[in-house]
Amino acid sequence: MARESQIEIPMRIVIEQPVVGVLHSLQAKDDRPLDPKYSKTGEALPFDFVIRVGPGPKFFGDQVRREGPERRFVYIRVGQAAGDPASPWTRRMKIDIHDIDQQLLDAAAKGGHRIEISVNGTGKDGTPACATVRTTGRRLA
Repeated sequence: MARESQIEIPMRIVIEQPVVGVLHSLQAKDDRPLDPKYSKTGEALPFDFVIRVGPGPKFFGDQVRREGPERRFVYIRVGQAAGDPASPWTRRMKIDIHDIDQQLLDAAAKGGHRIEISVNGTGKDGTPACATVRTTGRRLA
């Protein structure tokens, strides 16, 4: 798909209730950690990036990963995977973006807003969330 037919949309993933002291990062295009940060007191961790959306909608960008013909997602790396060799965890959160509502995409494409996706950063067992993580909210910010 020609890049000219794609619209850039700013995105933010917010990791709510992360495990204190555990490093989190976006996954860069070359699979390295990108923008690593950790929570000192349980505060939320925001990660900003840009996606491109084409007709369909189809999703593209340095942080966008694919699985099959439809599924598109973004990885948040956790612990050792985020660059902390001392962490007891090596995990990734998979956050789906392919199912973002078309109305939300259209509103963000008009400019001046980003799409903010919130997820819970702590699993039921009290350790960092991993695998496919359900969103707790999607909104314009």
